[in-house]
Amino acid sequence: MNASIAIFRGKEIRKTIYNNEWWFSVSDVVEALTDSSDPKQYIKKIKQRDPELNSYWGTICTSLELIAPDGKRRKTNCVDTEGVFRIIQSIPSVKAEPFKRWLARVGYERVQEIENPERATKRTRVIYKVKGYSDAWIEKRTRGIAIQEELKDEWKQRDVTQERDYAILTSEIAEAAFGVTPAEHKKLKGLKQENLRDHMTDLELIFSMLGEAATTEITRADDAQGFQESKSAARKGGEVAGKARKDLEEKTGKKVVSSENYLTEPESKKRLQER
Repeated sequence: MNASIAIFRGKEIRKTIYNNEWWFSVSDVVEALTDSSDPKQYIKKIKQRDPELNSYWGTICTSLELIAPDGKRRKTNCVDTEGVFRIIQSIPSVKAEPFKRWLARVGYERVQEIENPERATKRTRVIYKVKGYSDAWIEKRTRGIAIQEELKDEWKQRDVTQERDYAILTSEIAEAAFGVTPAEHKKLKGLKQENLRDHMTDLELIFSMLGEAATTEITRADDAQGFQESKSAARKGGEVAGKARKDLEEKTGKKVVSSENYLTEPESKKRLQER
């Protein structure tokens, strides 16, 4: 098994990492459970039979790039583990039972990771290693995840609990640190739905960590409460990283914000071809 294919009862099910979770091809799952010669039509039928599933299909289903049979990357409807379970409920097939057990095992492994975070860290490292990232980059990325989680925990204690608010505050830090919004940063790298941090250079990861670590300390020092005060602290934290970035750029004559990413980096292409 590699990072992009899961094998279930002899059937290949394409999968990819999105927001640090495994997402699976809906058509591959349906084909594995039904032996349908036209999974897309079958999916339409189960949505018609199950109005509730159809009503929030857009919520559980996300279009992600996967390798198609012809070897090209194409947008494919994908769902996470929870979404797969929901689709299974609408498939009247005895083949669904072993699939449920397979996914339950995946869920059990995640519960173990919650109880022992070290397991999750190891899993993350393995995933990035298989995808071709260097050990040095992986070390920075996993450290950055830990710093980001610490900051989120701090916000939760200060009555900031909505994912939308987290996104706004994180963007506030990033813009102050890099001088561009996350959307502008992704556009520069030629990214669409991909996770920006998974395509950052070492320096970009370092300044992201500095901005968020500084925000955590400033939030505590200011005793920021609620969204608005936390936003002010986020801006200050990002500015700390921004000043350091500008100082480095002045001394080296090179910009930190880069168009380089792990989709186009030659070394990454070489690694992918070797797999």
